[in-house]
Amino acid sequence: MEEPPLIPETVDVDRTRSVTLTWPDRHVSRFGLEELRLACPCATCRSLRVQGAPSWPRPGVSRELWAEGAELVGNYGLQLRWNDGHQTGIYSWSLLRASCPCPQCTGS
Repeated sequence: MEEPPLIPETVDVDRTRSVTLTWPDRHVSRFGLEELRLACPCATCRSLRVQGAPSWPRPGVSRELWAEGAELVGNYGLQLRWNDGHQTGIYSWSLLRASCPCPQCTGS
């Protein structure tokens, strides 16, 4: 039998700083916006990273970064709209939980 997807109980988007998720087991994952932008999971950004090119900042775009908006994508994840016009990456809940940067998850 397949386990139900792990879906956060709360999603808090601070448009200038971070995204904070609180999971059903009360674990809290906090991601900086730059960290999320650099790890955008869309095909274009993944391809750029494979080629050794940065996915952000994009040429001709300000290095100042903020999230213009955020949308839940069903029970799957979170889609952020960035001030540089990028908005195709969907951060799945499983990806976010697996890449939690807290000391407990990173062992540091």
